[in-house]
Amino acid sequence: MKQILETSRLLLREMHLDDLDFVAEMLGDAEVMRHYPRCYSREESKAWIRRQMDRYFRRGYGLWLVVEKASDRPVGQVGLVPQRVNGKAKLEVGYLIHRPFWRRGFATEAASAVRDHAFDVLGKRTVISLIRPENLPSQGVAHKLGMKPIATTLHAGLDHIVFAVSREGRAPRRDGLFRKRAASGDVRPGRRPSGQGP
Repeated sequence: MKQILETSRLLLREMHLDDLDFVAEMLGDAEVMRHYPRCYSREESKAWIRRQMDRYFRRGYGLWLVVEKASDRPVGQVGLVPQRVNGKAKLEVGYLIHRPFWRRGFATEAASAVRDHAFDVLGKRTVISLIRPENLPSQGVAHKLGMKPIATTLHAGLDHIVFAVSREGRAPRRDGLFRKRAASGDVRPGRRPSGQGP
């Protein structure tokens, strides 16, 4: 399974169907999914993994599995998702951490690495996050990434705030590992994106 990013505590790698048990447990957890339209069944979780695998093949990115290095256990999914927001193509930094691993800073650590990957490796100028108005913890992560609310939109039938940050406006990384690896050339970039839509 292809590793994409590394931070001080985490590895981000491509998902595979062998990850189904964890992904299905996370996407089937009512508390984890309370800001989403519904929980996913095991079959829907399998389709979700296949969708990410297709994104890796077509674009070189998608949502990646986040693994804690110290325990070698998956803790969530964080990555890049193409979206259409108010009729325009945008690239979203998406993050979802499973409930047993909340309040450890994993979402911020992984999402800041993904944000920098979008800017420094893929050459993107701006990234967004779509967050429900009542999802204050996710808004907190967005602020730590340097994101600011710029608009509202209807996404999956639900109201969302559009948070955005430019390459120049990003907050500094507290974890210096990715920058050191990038400077040494030890980075595994994905393929350049192609096509439109998710």
